[in-house]
Amino acid sequence: MSLVTLLPFIVLIGAMFLMTRSAKKKQQQAADMRNQMQPGSGIRTIGGMYATVKEVNEDTVLVDAGPGVELLFAKNAIGAVLTDDEYNRIVHGVEHDLKSDTDLVPDDASSLTETDGSADEAAAASDDKSVDLGKKDKAEETPAEAKADEEPKKTDGDSEAK
Repeated sequence: MSLVTLLPFIVLIGAMFLMTRSAKKKQQQAADMRNQMQPGSGIRTIGGMYATVKEVNEDTVLVDAGPGVELLFAKNAIGAVLTDDEYNRIVHGVEHDLKSDTDLVPDDASSLTETDGSADEAAAASDDKSVDLGKKDKAEETPAEAKADEEPKKTDGDSEAK
């Protein structure tokens, strides 16, 4: 056999080796992360539930999901062990960043839409121009149009000939 016929097999075996190696590396990282859990750690399950670890056993983890709610999970059901800051930010909405108050978004959007003029001037300017949407009032209709509206219209089911 020549090298040309063996080349696709060599490439395929190399790709399989690299894929299994990266999968094993990810599994090892997940196992290390789960072994780092200790009581008081914030976690996220693979189902997306956030809780605090109460007790770590060999194959299970007892977590506190809220006041009076304790749940028992398999250790491999823990998706991530979170840092205290990250857990508090997600669960309690507490930010521990050193950002200034000027970076915060205001409660209302008025500061984002204000112009140099006052709001009354902007409202008066928008009232100056009326927009014609092509609709007519009943009073503007001609008598022929009003009479045509009063007459009953025939449908496919109505027929005078029997």
